[in-house]
Amino acid sequence: MSSIILIEDEAAITDTLRFALEREGFAVSCYTLAREGEAAIQAQKPDLLILDIGLPDDSGLEVLKRLRRHSELPVLLLTARSEEFDRILGLELGADDYVLKPFSPREVAARVKAILKRSSLSAAISHSAINNGLFVHDTHAKRVQYAGNNLTLTPSEYRLLITLLAHPGQVFSRSQLLDALGEAAEDSFERTIDSHIKSLRAKLRVVRPDLDPIATHRGFGYALEQV
Repeated sequence: MSSIILIEDEAAITDTLRFALEREGFAVSCYTLAREGEAAIQAQKPDLLILDIGLPDDSGLEVLKRLRRHSELPVLLLTARSEEFDRILGLELGADDYVLKPFSPREVAARVKAILKRSSLSAAISHSAINNGLFVHDTHAKRVQYAGNNLTLTPSEYRLLITLLAHPGQVFSRSQLLDALGEAAEDSFERTIDSHIKSLRAKLRVVRPDLDPIATHRGFGYALEQV
């Protein structure tokens, strides 16, 4: 049974999500404050965190930032904010996905399953050693170097990049990338791929501003160019 920690201060949302997730077979522990939830993460070592951005004692984004300093725990963000900036920032800080309030509990459960499936498949992925121009993939350490620099990647960014690295020049549609990561090809999930690619490109530009190795093929998808 997979364990989930939910940090959410609205009782109605907490009760609804707990019921929906427990019905799907998950063990759910709920907390209303950031500091309580963070302590529980350290003590319980859950399989996934569902994190509200607007908490009474701290920002969920700050919680996520602290978490990513030492953990790759999968994170699903809950937010009432509709601005693209908040969603992109959450993904850049290392969230695996997000849902906007109001949402369907069934949608949250589906996204939780997809994230956990993706995480388990990633652990089983065994690509051969890859040295593609400026990229070097250390499969054992699950680390990618770009132009001699170790990239600091979220789990989703890492999985996307190694999929592209394994087939340089091949154009992947959004649905194919989702399929490679173990997710269902739904429109809302496909938009998440665009967000992860945008964040990944930004990290590559920090190392080599003169290059853009991830090419967009309009109407088709993305490919890693030989560099």
